[in-house]
Amino acid sequence: MAHAGKRPVEVRALWDAEAEVWSAEGENLPGLVTEADTPDALMSKLQTLVPELLSYSPDLSAHLGPEIHLVFERNFNAAM
Repeated sequence: MAHAGKRPVEVRALWDAEAEVWSAEGENLPGLVTEADTPDALMSKLQTLVPELLSYSPDLSAHLGPEIHLVFERNFNAAM
């Protein structure tokens, strides 16, 4: 649940099949770009990176966080 008057940090993660990693980018937090091997590892990284990046921008931290809204996207073929 977001704090009163604050929006969640929006993060989109895409599976990179070639590199075999989840690649994530912040949609409303500039500079938030990271990757990890697993969804759990990615969430762990974000729990550290988001507060760090927000600490560099008082303007953004006044309106964002601490909640993180993370969406995973992965394309794959159905068994036929």
